[in-house]
Amino acid sequence: MPECLCKNGLDKVEPINARSMLDAAAAAAMTVTADRPATERRLRLSLAALIVTHQKVRKAYSPIVITGAVRVADFVLVGLVGIALYVGYVVPLSGFHWEYIAAIFGMTATAVLCFQAADIYEVQVFRGQLRQMTRMISSWAFVFLLFIGASFFAKLGGEVSRLWLAAFFIVGLAALMAERLFLRALVRGWARDGRLDRRTIVVGSDETGEKLVEALKAQCDSDIEILGVFDDRNDSRAFDTCAGSPKLGKVDDIVEFARRTRVDLVLFALPISAETRILDMLKKLWVLPVDIRLSAHTNKLRFRPRSYSYLGKVPTLDVFEAPITDWDLVMKWLFDHFVGAVILLLATPLMALVALAIKLDSPGPVLFRQKRFGFNNERIDVLKFRSLYHDQADPLATRVVTRNDSRVTRVGRFIRKTSLDELPQLFNVVFKSNLSLVGPRPHAVQGKLQSRLFDEAVDGYFARHRVKPGITGWAQVNGWRGEVDSEEKIQKRVEFDLYYIENWSVLFDLYILLKTPLALITKHENAY
Repeated sequence: MPECLCKNGLDKVEPINARSMLDAAAAAAMTVTADRPATERRLRLSLAALIVTHQKVRKAYSPIVITGAVRVADFVLVGLVGIALYVGYVVPLSGFHWEYIAAIFGMTATAVLCFQAADIYEVQVFRGQLRQMTRMISSWAFVFLLFIGASFFAKLGGEVSRLWLAAFFIVGLAALMAERLFLRALVRGWARDGRLDRRTIVVGSDETGEKLVEALKAQCDSDIEILGVFDDRNDSRAFDTCAGSPKLGKVDDIVEFARRTRVDLVLFALPISAETRILDMLKKLWVLPVDIRLSAHTNKLRFRPRSYSYLGKVPTLDVFEAPITDWDLVMKWLFDHFVGAVILLLATPLMALVALAIKLDSPGPVLFRQKRFGFNNERIDVLKFRSLYHDQADPLATRVVTRNDSRVTRVGRFIRKTSLDELPQLFNVVFKSNLSLVGPRPHAVQGKLQSRLFDEAVDGYFARHRVKPGITGWAQVNGWRGEVDSEEKIQKRVEFDLYYIENWSVLFDLYILLKTPLALITKHENAY
């Protein structure tokens, strides 16, 4: 199942032996991965936080995408039942009439609208049985009564096959009930696996935070799973636990915590009056691909009801939203895989020629893998055509390629200038799904500006990792590609990447993709 579907139920995570979990957590606390940036190497999570990060957690499924898919499934299922019965019974007796097809699609669309009005299209309803069945039966019956009434007033009652209409009602209802039983089993399985949870951390472990956690846990059928609380204070104002949820660390630890385990929502339990504290914290957390909200549960200052979004009955104020989610993510996934597959097919002869030229030019493999930053700072292996001499390969890019670099082969100079060395990344897009066609370019994990890592040189650098990186991007088609030898170059890349993230659309992706060949020809002065 594609990750684009990928958000409570019991048994959310697979059980792990407590002793081995503690041992693993302690070992992780002492271990430093060699390719981590210096800013991350300084971070140490608490033992409580490490225990949470070592739990096995699966990707979340979006409730919006699930309910949308069920609407489409209902429409297709009901339409097929109606057409099959018509073709199998009515057509052999009286021939084909388009009026029946129009009536079938009209009834099908009306049924979906009635199901929507009856609030059937909710994930929590899918998990039940009696409630969704009674609503569905009554809505389905209403559709047929409406059709019968309309055909009566239009004086078409005698022209409609009563046997077909009765069969459509009975078989259609049976098909819908069978579909709902299958859906119920599917959704309950996802709930047990934690795929429908919104994994939430709360900022503020005082009385306000405790009241918020209690309110969230008191709600029935909630999709909120509280992982723990974070607070910078170490005095008596900060509790070690809030309504049973442990304190996992300080606010500075949240970024690292969210990179080690799935976090969907950060919820501030601080009062709106704590403006300065909230702004300072937001400057640290906005780089994460998560929803960030401010709880209004205990605030005395009240806004208009439409200003709030609700977690059950708990009012919140939206601060940041994760970019490219739900149906946007579906569209981007489809765009990447279908368009990417077409481009890969068309580029295969050219890639074969490049591979042959590399093989004839210098000894060594045709391809090489380089560690780069992926979505949410995860490390990914990116495929490229080899452009350096094999014995001087630099998979971590600790040394930037410069003009007239002696490590670059003759063929390498050409394919780097024309970006043909990037073509194997189409395999990352189509088969591995860790790259997009369009997005912020994935930088090497040891990419540096002089002696400073990129995240140390640019404030908010990691915000560009809130979406999946791409083969080409808005910064690249505007000329910001190649060697990074000044602060302006990396600053501009980040600015253009953030603009792309905030203004993403499928048409924007298509525009960047179409503009890329021209940019490669006219804007290559920094590529060597």
